[in-house]
Amino acid sequence: MPSDVEKWKSEVYGNEIREHLFRFAEEGFDAIPDDERDAWFERFKWWGLYHQRNGQEGYFMMRIGTPNGVLEPGQLKVVGEIADEYARGPGTNPIFGDAYADWTTRQSIQLHWIELSDVPEIFEKLEANGLSTQQACGDSWRNIVGNPVAGKDGQEVIDAWPVIRELNETFKGNDDHSNLPRKWKVSVTGSADGSGQGDINDLAFEPAYKEIDGEDVVGFNVRVGGGLARNEPRFARDIDVWVRPENVSDVAGGLSALFRDNGDREDRYNARIKFLVDEWGPEKVRETLQEEYVDFELHTAGRDVREEYTYNTGEGERNDLVGVHEQKDGKYFVGLNVLVGRMGAEDVLELADLAEEYGSGEVRLSQRQNVIVTDVPEENLDAFLEEDLLEHYSPDPSPFMRGSIACTGTEFCSLSIVETKNRQVRYARWLKENVDLPEDVDEFHIHLSGCTASCAQPQIADVSLRGMKTRKDGEAVEALDVGLGGGLGDEPQFARWVTQRVPVDEVPGALANLIESFADEREEGESFRAFVARHDDEELDELVEPEETDYEDPMMHNTKMTWYPYAEEDGMDAAPPAPADD
Repeated sequence: MPSDVEKWKSEVYGNEIREHLFRFAEEGFDAIPDDERDAWFERFKWWGLYHQRNGQEGYFMMRIGTPNGVLEPGQLKVVGEIADEYARGPGTNPIFGDAYADWTTRQSIQLHWIELSDVPEIFEKLEANGLSTQQACGDSWRNIVGNPVAGKDGQEVIDAWPVIRELNETFKGNDDHSNLPRKWKVSVTGSADGSGQGDINDLAFEPAYKEIDGEDVVGFNVRVGGGLARNEPRFARDIDVWVRPENVSDVAGGLSALFRDNGDREDRYNARIKFLVDEWGPEKVRETLQEEYVDFELHTAGRDVREEYTYNTGEGERNDLVGVHEQKDGKYFVGLNVLVGRMGAEDVLELADLAEEYGSGEVRLSQRQNVIVTDVPEENLDAFLEEDLLEHYSPDPSPFMRGSIACTGTEFCSLSIVETKNRQVRYARWLKENVDLPEDVDEFHIHLSGCTASCAQPQIADVSLRGMKTRKDGEAVEALDVGLGGGLGDEPQFARWVTQRVPVDEVPGALANLIESFADEREEGESFRAFVARHDDEELDELVEPEETDYEDPMMHNTKMTWYPYAEEDGMDAAPPAPADD
């Protein structure tokens, strides 16, 4: 039998949701019948709206899709203006203030405290400036990711931006691909550093060379079935296909249709394509794609550049895109560290002005929740780097600030078990002041996810933190599982969960003890990931020794005692809700 979500989608889905959304915006939130709210909330996701957690009834998170993280001149200012005018809630975050924007791990933008009555005005302003929330969520093509500086990066193998733009124009709003069994995440990477993170996407196009008529032609190898969530992570599998840039849309559409027609619509937990690849194997996926979904002969895989992948590996010069980098045209792009991806509305507007003053006005977003100002001429570079705003969003941050990623957490998400963003900010600041990494280690990734949904991509971090609950001194407290040694690159690997349910106030001490052991016991030049790899889980668990320190956590005994509305029945003893979607 189809799941409840499939029944709801069979009644209303896709582009037609918009007219109902606008009707509710006019009539008011209370016009949504109580017994239909789950159905409408599920449908609203297709237009980028998630209802916030219990106790925040009537408020929504709005996600704006920005393909490849590209914000054209003027668009960042529009985002800042919308955040400033419409994304103000009833509580003031003690770290981030009243209004802010979140940059996500999929190069999108999230705004909070959005009311339905404001949606038509917001949509009008977004769409008048070339932005949209269409299919930012829901069972469809999500925001397409890749190297955020595609087309400008002096180190890229092939410019993937035209390909991404074509995919976005072809499949966003396309009725034939608007109702898939689950979300469909696509990565197109043209750079040799692997910054598209294709391994953890449903569909990945990665740069590769194919010898044709005696010449090396640059195109893309194809991988299918990656993903992190549900405690069953997968790396995307090679299906032995190489494709020319002009044929990417046909192959992508064929695989999307294959998933549409064959994915599980009865059990949403098994609906992602990674499980279909598990069942069929890469060979059958390729065979079915060839026989039923494309009308030209597929090439076998070409020679890839995966041995050059450094992005999110903990090693190499291009571990992220923070810092000052020369573009292929001689200008520069400057990657700015945004701690846990959250920026106050006033800062967003100021950055938009600086991007126009010193660059072209264009800004791009990375999968590490950071922002990149592009097209800065060399003669403007020093003045830009001296701007006061860059003291808070540094191009040369501490490794603990640079490596921090956090999901939304209990502040807004009903699936999360613990507070995330404010906590990870406190963790990073404490570690910066109290812990020293070895001198030759300038990258250290710590990802904090509030639950097992993996929105913070914890499985691919040096240190992975995952929300749990436990008891300490007889009281219920927030806690974190600790995983170690994840990362991408030539040979990607997921973190190993070695220590469970550490009370949140003892996590900084545990990390300090771990890093001290790493510094003392590592072999010469050994990376943290390699250090983890040569220890078994029992040895690693002993290195992660929880300890109270002078770190204090005001949120450990119950997040709802902090700054935002929270349903009274959602206490520390409540079990986490079963997810219907992300």
